[in-house]
Amino acid sequence: MMRKQEKSDFSIVAKKLANKSGHTEAEPVERREKTKGNTDWQHMRRTQSRVSVSQRLDRVRKAATLKKKDKFTALFHLIDIDLLQTAYFWLKRNAAAGVDGVTWKEYEHNWERNLKDLHGRLHRQAYRALPTRRRFIPKPDGRMRPLGIATLEDKIVQRAVAEVLNAIYEVDFLGFSYGFRPKRSQHDALDALATGITRTKVNWILDADISRFFDTVSHEWLIKFLKHRIGDTRIIRLISKWLKAGTTEDGNFVPTEEGTPQGAVISPLLANIYLHYVFDLWAHQWRKRHAQGHVMLVRYADDIVVGFEKPDDARRFQRAMQERMAQFALMLHPEKTRLIEFGRFAAENRAKRGLGKPQTFNFLGFTHICDLARNGRFQLRRKTRRDRMQATLREIKQELRRKQHHSIPEQGRWLRRVVQGYLNYHAVPNNGRSLRAFHHHVVDLWRRSLRRRSQKDRTTWTTMARLAKDWLPMPRVLHPWPEVRFAAKHPR
Repeated sequence: MMRKQEKSDFSIVAKKLANKSGHTEAEPVERREKTKGNTDWQHMRRTQSRVSVSQRLDRVRKAATLKKKDKFTALFHLIDIDLLQTAYFWLKRNAAAGVDGVTWKEYEHNWERNLKDLHGRLHRQAYRALPTRRRFIPKPDGRMRPLGIATLEDKIVQRAVAEVLNAIYEVDFLGFSYGFRPKRSQHDALDALATGITRTKVNWILDADISRFFDTVSHEWLIKFLKHRIGDTRIIRLISKWLKAGTTEDGNFVPTEEGTPQGAVISPLLANIYLHYVFDLWAHQWRKRHAQGHVMLVRYADDIVVGFEKPDDARRFQRAMQERMAQFALMLHPEKTRLIEFGRFAAENRAKRGLGKPQTFNFLGFTHICDLARNGRFQLRRKTRRDRMQATLREIKQELRRKQHHSIPEQGRWLRRVVQGYLNYHAVPNNGRSLRAFHHHVVDLWRRSLRRRSQKDRTTWTTMARLAKDWLPMPRVLHPWPEVRFAAKHPR
């Protein structure tokens, strides 16, 4: 059952159309589809359970579509054993354990009994969220990124709740939001950005980055945003438990008064909900009400790129965005947030003013560059970020040292998987030089590793060329042109 939500500042249902533009290349109105499930789940019952879960969520999705301002007051009953079972088999088998030390394999021994017990504790309100285990991983710039590793049962329940909430919020989220959403990958965001820059009137780019976003999310504001659509207090109570569960670092408990842990299953969805109200709805209304020219928006999690036709719009939007973020306990990163002249006419306009080449900006692992095609027309060139490539090569070097005395076929099979995975993401048009450089460095690292195995080793470049041909995939473009793929996915 649902009841009408009272009017609020955030009850805006925004259309996904570009402002003052007859075409919407960068932000189409897309059909919403169900998340594709794993096809290799083990021990899954191929009977009524999975079908019934999907059917129930479909009914929630249809209700959310028809009544976009209503609250859902009865959702907790959807978290049944079937949904918990689906969530459990969705999790990674080899993921790190939380503070209780329970792994996926250990839980599997009596998984039916364990899930039944978990289901009972949830519905008796006896479930308790445990603290996340804090772990740090290196970032490409040398700093450390904090991750929060939840316990297995917390992951199961978070995944089940995320499935229910996704059925509601996928209807509400706007077209320019791409991060951590079903059927929307990083390359979908990159395609939308490239299409917007090359096909619309973009002359200026605001490359915005929210400083320490996951660590500074306001719990109070997040709960307020959730209550716009979620009227089931049991769901709200569950999410509050995860937010307030705290972390453990070196055996010491640290309470959490703000933020949502990176690495938690529920965190990406909560981040999208937070930014949907803080940024997406506001930005969409700003361009409709205040922009004098065309405005293009692309957001992937807390990485935001906004394209402008007119420089005055860009400067006014940046000031307004800083004020908007401050109202909700967020701040734009002073060094990573930049307003630059970029687009089809940037090079020509800067040359008239006696300035150098247009500046570049980074987005989702690629450096975006204003370039010219062979026919002399503007072309957006994307190349792999240098720091990301160097970080990957350092990881390969370290792993080759650990595998130094493994056989060549073992090393070759491992390197093939690594290189193929790298190519699957970075092999975009106009990035051939970076791909060839990466391939060359990998072969060189492998050669050096083999030569260290013995002082008498005589591994030559001729030998390495043969090994590379036998084991490593050749660097070649795997992705189509972004405009072509974007047009194929979203035909007009």
